[in-house]
Amino acid sequence: MSANHPVVLSFSGHDPSGGAGIQADIETLISHQCHACSVITALTEQDSSNVKKLIPQQAQDVIDQANTILNDFEVKAIKIGLIGHHETASAIHSILIQHPHIPVILDPVLAAGGGTSVSNQQLINCIVEQLLPCTTILTPNSEEARTLSQQEDLPLCGQTLIDKGCDYVLITGTHEQSTSVNNQLFQSNDKTETFSWDRLAEEYHGSGCTLASAIAALIAQGLDPFTAISEAQDYTWNALAAAYHPGKGQHLPNRLFWMENS
Repeated sequence: MSANHPVVLSFSGHDPSGGAGIQADIETLISHQCHACSVITALTEQDSSNVKKLIPQQAQDVIDQANTILNDFEVKAIKIGLIGHHETASAIHSILIQHPHIPVILDPVLAAGGGTSVSNQQLINCIVEQLLPCTTILTPNSEEARTLSQQEDLPLCGQTLIDKGCDYVLITGTHEQSTSVNNQLFQSNDKTETFSWDRLAEEYHGSGCTLASAIAALIAQGLDPFTAISEAQDYTWNALAAAYHPGKGQHLPNRLFWMENS
């Protein structure tokens, strides 16, 4: 594989609407000149409004597919999105502990954009106990951060999640009642940073997938975590600003916006 097309392995669900999940990851990774390898964690029945059905895949199949890829490719980053079942989380954990040198970017998808839960307490426990200690960068929205940390105050959420093993925690602020979107970054060295972005008018399907995949791509390209986190937010904001509306629900990020502007 060419040095300017680093490999990123994504664990995520299949979204038939094309707005989120594995398709969002692949579009984002291609947009950053990465090669996308993928393992489907769950099939879904969903549209641009909500998830109607979740069909987790067999845990052993997840392990076998990932091992086959990792034995063939030099994977530069691992991105994790929708997991869907606690056995799948444990399967992914078994992969991560075999490859501790590969940076892990985890978008802890606990509910669909339309509100449907895609998790339960067993899965949440596995994420906290098994995956967070293996995570380089965690990208929860504020609701996910509160659920995973069992805290209410966002700075306390961030520090709690750092204490559980993450190197960086970026809590996104789109769910908060604020004029601008304030994303808060927490680091294992106790440093914090707030990134403020103009709040866009619409609701978006796949914004979290886009952000986490962009971070993974930039990490794979060799950027340091802070720079990757900063640049990925800029890319995601532009993808959302250029979003389009092919269905009846949320807008979809235009992850190839730069092609139209060139």
